[in-house]
Amino acid sequence: MRRPVKRNRIKLAAESQRLVNLSLAVAQSASRIEDLTWQEKLDLYVSKNLRQHHQEIVDAAAENLFASHPNGYEVLVETLETVSTCSSVEIQGKKFTTLLIAAPVLAWTRFEIASGAIPADILSQLSGKLINNMLMPSTKLRLLPHLYSIDQLPRNHCETYALLERHAMAVLKDSSYPVETEHAQTVPFLADIRYVLGVLVAPADAPIFQWQALEAPYDCATAKSNALLAWQEQAAPAIKHLLPGCGIELLLPEAFYTACREADVKIRPASIRSAIFYLTQTLNKEASQLSVVIASCGVQDTPGQIDEFRISFCLADAPEVIYGVVWPLYQAEDQLTAVSLDESGKLTGDIPDILTDCGISNILQIDEIFAMEFCDDCGTPLFADRDAELVHPEMPDDTPSPGTAHFH
Repeated sequence: MRRPVKRNRIKLAAESQRLVNLSLAVAQSASRIEDLTWQEKLDLYVSKNLRQHHQEIVDAAAENLFASHPNGYEVLVETLETVSTCSSVEIQGKKFTTLLIAAPVLAWTRFEIASGAIPADILSQLSGKLINNMLMPSTKLRLLPHLYSIDQLPRNHCETYALLERHAMAVLKDSSYPVETEHAQTVPFLADIRYVLGVLVAPADAPIFQWQALEAPYDCATAKSNALLAWQEQAAPAIKHLLPGCGIELLLPEAFYTACREADVKIRPASIRSAIFYLTQTLNKEASQLSVVIASCGVQDTPGQIDEFRISFCLADAPEVIYGVVWPLYQAEDQLTAVSLDESGKLTGDIPDILTDCGISNILQIDEIFAMEFCDDCGTPLFADRDAELVHPEMPDDTPSPGTAHFH
């Protein structure tokens, strides 16, 4: 379940209460007719608040529902994501549908992963590949001329809504790119996600993607799989030009929040593999000379709940934690698929499988659940050592520097 940022609130404002009531009406409706009626009203109120930049109002409603009505909370969050990334626009008497999309790129390197302006010729190449392989002829596409890091994406639903609105109107009016505010500085990681964002505009009620026009038997999964393979093959050379010195994997361009969630999940294995490659290359060690400690972490407000695993890397002959990787949990089943014990007491799951596949066999999982603590000075997550103490990862003093970047 997607979780809101928690704040102390005494009483909901009237507009927040209205959003709560409408979300509950959708969640509790007993027929599709009721669903559609209440959902239309909820969409209108959410759109109004996003247009007026009332993020605090929608956040308050989400927090209230999260604590007391999980189904209503899911309705509201889904509505916020839908309305902020997809809208209906009328211009010169014609109606259009607009959609904000993201094309995620998983990247890993020993050096820095680039972000920033995309040259016009590469932007044109990427647009052509996306149009040919995924979009209907009546759909207009405008890719934004920036390769985004996660720190540079819209920070909330109001910002997402405003981004879509600015660029959709520019497409419809055939005007130049709107001036964007200065982008935040990118925090360097060994493995990270980069995003190419785009705005799609199509006539109202017309299909946007090619797979929407499929005939029976309506095999959408195969159509999307084929589109992804074509995108990966044809767009990779242009993306590699933007990300020199990086290994990359292109994911399917989809609606903004859907694509971002998929990328968040897919980057987790790459983060472990890139950390092992970095450590073995930098320290001139074999993977078998490393050991790993896996610690469960959660927030104090929800005792017993695990929100992430923190993976500590050590040299096998030394107790100090030299590096750490965070494996976030996004769904309830993630905990079991990430790491668990089989009937024989052996560690199994995605994390142990990746570590073993990379050559690390000395793996310890600590039973207790730790608080999600961070360094007070630099904000780096703290990782558990073999004695179950949370410590700051520190590379050996004689480690050669990989460059100017401080990796996390």
